[in-house]
Amino acid sequence: MKQSIRVTFLGTGTSQGVPVIACNCPICLSSDPRDKRLRSSVMVETAGKTFIIDSGPDFRQQMLQARVKDINAIIFTHEHKDHVAGLDDVRAYNFVLKKRIDVYAEKRVQEALEREFAYIFAEYKYPGIPEINMHLINENPFEIEGVKIMPVRVNHYELPVLGFRIGNFAYLTDVKTIPENEKKKLHGLEVMIINALRKEEHISHLNLEEALVLIDNLGPKQSYLTHLSHRFGLHAEEEAKLPDNVRIGYDGLQIEIDF
Repeated sequence: MKQSIRVTFLGTGTSQGVPVIACNCPICLSSDPRDKRLRSSVMVETAGKTFIIDSGPDFRQQMLQARVKDINAIIFTHEHKDHVAGLDDVRAYNFVLKKRIDVYAEKRVQEALEREFAYIFAEYKYPGIPEINMHLINENPFEIEGVKIMPVRVNHYELPVLGFRIGNFAYLTDVKTIPENEKKKLHGLEVMIINALRKEEHISHLNLEEALVLIDNLGPKQSYLTHLSHRFGLHAEEEAKLPDNVRIGYDGLQIEIDF
């Protein structure tokens, strides 16, 4: 039976977002809405379920802009603030939906959440705090309400990070390198989303050239670039230079994938 996935780019910017505070560069001053980038996150809708990958500091704004009324789970790639800082705002869903929110993260990320949001995990629950159910994941496949998810181990310089494959779609952010054995999990993709921070080399992120080489190596039918900084360039100018099978993601973009 054919299934489909709808992916919404909730944010496509790097840790500072675009525009960057106090910056007067042409990208930060651009009037093109595609050059306005919240911190990176996607919403994945499939089989009647809604998953959010990463809840960064713009989570509240992203949920409002996308008019997200319900979520089945938040899945974390790693613990950096631009990917987890908005977790407190699940309180709104607790209140409206009268339910706890399921959160999926590996052990190291869970420990970071417990430090950053100690009040959520405290023995004494202050009234109105976020209510979540923590679920432990690792590099093995797991399911959320019948939807199969394949974690993909990647490296963010020396920090292990998880990407995720659902059907023939994969989302990979904060990647610098991917072990050869993990690349096998990324064969036969219809769509891949991958980070491409800027044109210059970076210690912990793929730059544009490296991302294009990886895309060519893995061979997805279509790829989208995300986690972009203001040093990447103007959306309209840079996308015109890319191969036909590579596009630049932008906030609010939706794509449909069958599998």
